Amino acid sequence: MSPRTEATRRKLFAATLKLADSRGLVGITVDEIAAAAGVAKGTVYYNFGSKDALVDALLRYGVDLLATRLHDCAAEPDPVVGLESLVDATLDFISRYPGFSQILVSELWRTPGQWHETLTLLREEIIVIIKQQLWRIEEAGRLPAGVQVPVAAAGLFGTLLVVALDWQVFQPERTRAEVRDSVMLLARGLARQLPEEE
Repeated sequence: MSPRTEATRRKLFAATLKLADSRGLVGITVDEIAAAAGVAKGTVYYNFGSKDALVDALLRYGVDLLATRLHDCAAEPDPVVGLESLVDATLDFISRYPGFSQILVSELWRTPGQWHETLTLLREEIIVIIKQQLWRIEEAGRLPAGVQVPVAAAGLFGTLLVVALDWQVFQPERTRAEVRDSVMLLARGLARQLPEEE
């Protein structure tokens, strides 16, 4: 993807999220998205063909941005620190794109809508990254007995989305650091700390 195309997609992504924040995805038009992004309507159709294809591509683009950040967290030598970095990276992403968590929550957890299938696949992509981090913790002998990694990964993903949405809608005065520390208390509860060196 060329830098110009990347910049256009980022503009369209941000514009779509901003518009969808108040009306949802269904209520917005290509004209509105193009105008908000500062691009010609023809540019949208040339690149995507339709509004549905645009929204589908932008949802994938948003998850790709998030997934790239989360994969970087796996480089942490300490898997628990990596999990905490993953939580922080997710909240940082949502603070930059506050409408994204709202779209995910509203479209994933309602009667299957137009983009439900796409979002289900994208949800799995993120949960796989969380699972991998939890498996690293398990391999290090630091996951409490009885914790089922698939359930814990889905739970952490859901917690992050709901906490982020609650933060944006009901507690905007809280800082990202405060929200991150609250979620990290839960994340640390999933892992045993290393014993203190004597």
